[in-house]
Amino acid sequence: MKLVGIYRQIALTMMAMAVGITLLVVITSYVLYALWQKYWPNYFPDEDYMQTGPEWVWFILTTLTALALAVGVASRISKRILSPLKSVTDSIKKVADGDLSARAVANKHAPLEAFHLVNDFNVLVEKLQQATNEQVFWNAAIAHELRTPVTILRGRLQGLAEGVFEPDERQFRSLLMQIESLKQLIEDLRVVSLVESGHLPLNHQKVDISSEIQHVVESMTDVLKKSNQHVIMDIQANSAFCDPLKIRQAILALLENATKHALPGGILIKTSMVNETFSISIEDEGPGIPDTFIAQMFTAFRRAPTACGQGSGLGLAVVAAIAKAHGGQVAYAKNVKNGSSFTITLPHQISTLP
Repeated sequence: MKLVGIYRQIALTMMAMAVGITLLVVITSYVLYALWQKYWPNYFPDEDYMQTGPEWVWFILTTLTALALAVGVASRISKRILSPLKSVTDSIKKVADGDLSARAVANKHAPLEAFHLVNDFNVLVEKLQQATNEQVFWNAAIAHELRTPVTILRGRLQGLAEGVFEPDERQFRSLLMQIESLKQLIEDLRVVSLVESGHLPLNHQKVDISSEIQHVVESMTDVLKKSNQHVIMDIQANSAFCDPLKIRQAILALLENATKHALPGGILIKTSMVNETFSISIEDEGPGIPDTFIAQMFTAFRRAPTACGQGSGLGLAVVAAIAKAHGGQVAYAKNVKNGSSFTITLPHQISTLP
């Protein structure tokens, strides 16, 4: 099949229309006079109304003028349509060659459909560029987070193998601590990745929230004591339908975040049920999160400027991912003490969960 460009198609179509209309007028005029002379001869004029030589010249010149106008109109319309399409085509080639900064341009005279095409293409490329940049950032961040514990493990194991370190309990506990750090990082990455792809398995069941909170607090006893913090519990709703392991992981992440960044004092853990929505909030006594960081606080590997490199930057992203997997969400606000207040809300009815 031979492909024909849009410009040529429009030009040929306009020319065909001009010639067709002209021929239609001439042919129908002959038919009209023939029928008139045959069926109504008494009313047929005596004068000769058929075309003379000058009239044929006029007919040919008129046709040529109509063709010229058709080509001009076709050219103008084609440019308005083809200009944004050509821009999109050129940008697609650049994107295919790896230039994700390429953008199409639509002039102010472009048709509405062409304008929408250019705009949708630019939005698509922008999202592709963001996804690519995010992937590059993730690869670099994961490599950075894995490098520290792996380097420590390698150094200590090499020291043990060469006899530099004594193989005592302290060394083994240090190795176990690094392995636990690696295990937690891998689990956090797994949760965030699976939620983004919509494949995180959940084991929904009726959960005793106060018991789960108590288990987490007990596991954090030494850390809380070291940071001069204590937990205050306000349990107004004691049960919810959720995955107990994942909710425990979210509570643990929020508590760890408070112990690393909040001031010494109380950490309030509160649960409630309002309009068939279960919520659990964790509040500290400050100093809160900088306003400039709030927009990206739940994004993986993002750290506030005041974090001083503490943690992997995955904690809050994991909390947001777990809430999303349950069909809920997590929100942040500053409390009356200017501290941080994180609230996880979950739908109460398990039947409504995806």
